[in-house]
Parts: sequence; C-alpha cells; structure tokens
Amino acid sequence: MALKSTIFRATLNVSDLDRGHFAEHGLTLARHPSETDERMMVRILAFALHADERLQFGRGISTDDEPALWLKDDSGRILRWIEVGLPDERLLRRASGKADEVIVLAYGGRAVDVWWQKDAAALSRLPKLRVLALAQEDSRALAALAERNMEISCTIQDGQIWFSSGATTLSITLRSVFPE
Repeated sequence: MALKSTIFRATLNVSDLDRGHFAEHGLTLARHPSETDERMMVRILAFALHADERLQFGRGISTDDEPALWLKDDSGRILRWIEVGLPDERLLRRASGKADEVIVLAYGGRAVDVWWQKDAAALSRLPKLRVLALAQEDSRALAALAERNMEISCTIQDGQIWFSSGATTLSITLRSVFPE
C-alpha cells in the first residue's frame, strides 16, 4: 500500500525590499513520504525568494517533468523553473530548453560542491542556469521550524534573508555557485 503525502499549511509573509514585493501567501504543501522537513522548508524558502502571485509548487518529488516550483505566464510559457537540492544534470538541461530561467537552490553541505564539480562542465554551458547554495546549518535550522501549520515571515534586503517562525529568527546568506 502506497503511503500518502502529508499536508502542511503555511502563511508566508514576504517583505522583499530588493524586488519591491510585499505580500502574504497562503501555501499548501503536500510533503511526499520520502521528502524530508529540510527539503520542504527549502522549498518554502525558494518560494519566498521568488514570491509572485503566479508562482506554484510542482506536483512533487516523484515527478520528473515538473520542478519544485515554477512561474508561468498567462499563456503557459515557463518563465522560471526552480529546483531545490542537487538535481540531475539531464533534468537541468531539459529545464533550460523549456524555461526562460532555471534556478537551483542547492543544499547539503559539502555535497553541494561535490555535485557541482561532477557536472560543472556540462552545467556551466547552460546560459539560463543560476545555482545558489544554502549552508548546511541554515537548511537544518529551517528544518527545525517545520510544523503542520506555520506562520512564517521572510524579509529580504541587500541579499540578506531573515526567516522567522514564532520566536525563532534565522539569518540566511546564499552563496552563488554559478555564475560566480
């Protein structure tokens, strides 16, 4: 018998001073049984970083033809394809052929650098690709905030990210892997 996804709900308040985006987003996330709290919370962070009323979560971790998140225009054209984790090089190549921009929010500590070194030659030829890395202590701290119902605030200013839930506030800085 297949295990069912667990539903998480988050009210995400985004104050992105860098982009001039200020909004409250009601998010419903279906966490696949094989998805960790860490990956789910990184997906929420990715949403906050690229928040838009048309930004949507993909169907999930078990679906290869959809990203973790994507932004489409009214005609269905994919403007932004966002992956989290350490995606396969072939997937990113395919995504580059479908979307105007492809973004990876990588996490996993030292594994990020190992992943990049393995596929750097092929991935660096993708002009639409941007890879950002989240420090392992930051992704683990995000995971600790996971609850079935969450109230989250995210403030972004001058590239600095403050992510808050309850009495906990995290200061997060992303490292640009590609382009450097």
